[in-house]
Amino acid sequence: MLVLGVLTAVCLCSVVSCTYGRWADKLHASRANEVDKPTSQPHIIFVMVDDQGFRDVGYHGSEIKTPTLDWLAATGVKLENYYVQPLCSPSRSQLMTGRYQIHTGLQHSIIRPTQPNCLPLENITLAQKLKSAGYSTHMVGKWHLGFYKRSCMPTQRGFDTFFGYLLGSGDYYNHYKCDSPGMCGYDLHEGEEAAWEQDRGIYSTHMYTQKAVSILARHNPKRPIFLYLAFQAVHSPLQVPARYLERYKSIPNLHRRKYAAMVSCLDEAMRNLTLALKRYGYYNNMVMVYSSDNGGQPMAGGSNWPLRGSKGTYWEGGIRAVGFVHSPLLVKKGTRCKALMHITDWYPTLVTLAEGTLDEDQNLDGYDVWESISEGRPSPRQDILHNIDPIYTKAKNGSWKAGHGIWNTAVQAALRVGDWKLLTGIPGYSDWIPPQTFSTLLLVNRWHNERVRWDRGKSVWLFNITADPFERVDLSRRYPHIVKKMLLRLLQYDKTAVPCRYPPKDYRSNPQYNGGVWGPWYSDEDEVEDENDNALSNYLGRRRRKKKVKRRGKFKRKA
Repeated sequence: MLVLGVLTAVCLCSVVSCTYGRWADKLHASRANEVDKPTSQPHIIFVMVDDQGFRDVGYHGSEIKTPTLDWLAATGVKLENYYVQPLCSPSRSQLMTGRYQIHTGLQHSIIRPTQPNCLPLENITLAQKLKSAGYSTHMVGKWHLGFYKRSCMPTQRGFDTFFGYLLGSGDYYNHYKCDSPGMCGYDLHEGEEAAWEQDRGIYSTHMYTQKAVSILARHNPKRPIFLYLAFQAVHSPLQVPARYLERYKSIPNLHRRKYAAMVSCLDEAMRNLTLALKRYGYYNNMVMVYSSDNGGQPMAGGSNWPLRGSKGTYWEGGIRAVGFVHSPLLVKKGTRCKALMHITDWYPTLVTLAEGTLDEDQNLDGYDVWESISEGRPSPRQDILHNIDPIYTKAKNGSWKAGHGIWNTAVQAALRVGDWKLLTGIPGYSDWIPPQTFSTLLLVNRWHNERVRWDRGKSVWLFNITADPFERVDLSRRYPHIVKKMLLRLLQYDKTAVPCRYPPKDYRSNPQYNGGVWGPWYSDEDEVEDENDNALSNYLGRRRRKKKVKRRGKFKRKA
């Protein structure tokens, strides 16, 4: 009996063991199938280039050869009514938040390396949204959204990995940057640490491309990926391997020649990236966005011809950008999209494509424009607030009188509504500079001697951008009623603005105090104090805005 009992127990154990084994195998197989099942969410590859001028691509008539960019754009959708901001940090902040500068407090200039400032932490970034939608998120290249405390770093703002630099520019080979005499340091990071071991003195365009390709090679293409590749090129300093200069010997201007060579190197990088996307199985379920962060800088080789102005200005040459979308998922390929688009639109567009969620309390300024891009439908966007800068009020002749009692035209501001564009204050350097006419000396031989003389009393401009994209005919005196309407629109936007964040230099930022490396300098105690200060300033700002609304209400009732 004892033997029989033992045999029965052994048999039962065997059955249970076999049953559990089969169940465990099935569970493991189902999980493996889940992992191996191709994603319905598209891979998102966002390529941001630095300071590429509107003309500086082959399909816009440039003498610079860009066969890869031309092919990607020709077989995708060219964005021919696409706007960014005139400087680095503003464009990148609006890409990452889908919000205008007036709504993040970054209305003025750029984030300086010595400022205790960064993209405000209360803003949910594009990377955070995509990560919560199940994406693996990776950033390679330029950050330029602040780093004074650890919580401002890319890996704290939604990116699983970061390899790149934190400042606005630097040496393409040794990655050193001097902000001012005695303020110099190393600026290449892997995650949150200096990337000394990764640095082999490789030209940055090649190095960042190699890093992007290695990320694609390691990742499983059946899981969605967001790769944000923000090239250093073609920002100054003008540095490039000698072999790329050979094809541009005919360009007499040395700055233009180097710049052209840098663009060609960038074009080659885009070819290698595209080949990697195909090789590793991403291409057929991929959306690639290509965008410049602002207009070109003529004194550093760039060209925005025939547009007016340059980087750092609110003329079309500073804010109308090279951009296209390349994807097998596009409904209408090989088209030109003339629908009005702004860099804030990528946030809702890409989050929606990624099957993510958008929260109402985010108060986005961007629109989902995928149907406009993919199917050629009208844009949901009717206007763009290019900016209102409350600090930059240098227009000597600006006044409330010039603004019809509605707006102080000393304030630098720019607004687009439909076909109309309004500028106030000092929009910035305003020449039209054709390629090859600028030299390393002063710009003496201008095609047009049309520089605006600020002492002649001008502080308001109005253009019909659809009819006059080169901003040659100011219509502000002919259509004062349009000017008034647009000034009222500016005023409405200004009522929603948050206080401007532009703190003074903090000498603790000096890399000498941080092992010779640019990086966070706030301690944990500083962070807590900073968060308390921000909470207090946000509370006071809300109270001030409420009081303003109440005062306006009382005034209207009295009237």
